[in-house]
Amino acid sequence: MRNLFLFDTNILVHLVRNDATGEKIRTNYLPFMAEPKPFICTVSEGELRSLALQWAWGRQKTEQMGFVLGYFRRVSIERTDATQVYATIDALSQSQGIRMGKNDLWIAAAAHIAGARLVTTDDDFDHLMPSLLAVDKITSQ
Repeated sequence: MRNLFLFDTNILVHLVRNDATGEKIRTNYLPFMAEPKPFICTVSEGELRSLALQWAWGRQKTEQMGFVLGYFRRVSIERTDATQVYATIDALSQSQGIRMGKNDLWIAAAAHIAGARLVTTDDDFDHLMPSLLAVDKITSQ
């Protein structure tokens, strides 16, 4: 069985931009051909839409963003188990002196409840490995 993946918001940015890191993601994960389709957290949609506004993405990138957001399966933070996992991850992080951003907490919780490997370009989730989360870190180019 293929691995299940959940893409962090920064992965979605690279896929929309279709930059060198996005190409690396396309080559290594085949995100638009993988079965089952990768996941995204609903929080990432809000983050990506906000970034598009902040960065004044034009029509082409906005259309690409719409395609990307419409393609992947979503994990909703409305699930009861998501709130429990969120609380567990936040408490664990705080006990280690680590303050995670609220959106990252939701994204980590979504990956955990989906049983998916979190694919990211940053270090924000390292302290959760391997007990709560499997993480694939992509080096940005």
